[in-house]
Amino acid sequence: MDTFPDLGSLSDSELKELINQLTEEEMEISYKRRILHGKIDILRAELVNRLRDKHQRGDSMISGDDVKQLTEILAGKALPAEGDPAA
Repeated sequence: MDTFPDLGSLSDSELKELINQLTEEEMEISYKRRILHGKIDILRAELVNRLRDKHQRGDSMISGDDVKQLTEILAGKALPAEGDPAA
């Protein structure tokens, strides 16, 4: 992370330029955040559809591995898996 400049040493034009640069950076980050949220929403919807299909077929919703991992997480022995919705 960049250090914040000494504001008293900046001219008005430098201050305006810095505001413009940071505003552009914020807009880029905001755009990327919205794209990521959209992807997450799509992935969650797919997961819900798959779980709904499993439930309708009468399949088990939770595997033994899921129970084991949850037990380890709750016992403080493991962190949630990367990409895990509970992470």
